[in-house]
Amino acid sequence: MFVKLTGADRTATAVNASQVTFISQVSEGTRIRFGEGRSVTVVEPLEEVMERLNHTLSFPET
Repeated sequence: MFVKLTGADRTATAVNASQVTFISQVSEGTRIRFGEGRSVTVVEPLEEVMERLNHTLSFPET
């Protein structure tokens, strides 16, 4: 499932939640990493990104 976020350059960015491998807070907002060294930085805070990605039900229950 795709999640719409705002890129650091203020453009709309769609993220495939099932491909996210790591999320970290950076000075510009939140960096979302994918496999093979790909990443995107969005302006939403880390907590909001986590909440929106979790609502896709793409993450396994722990």
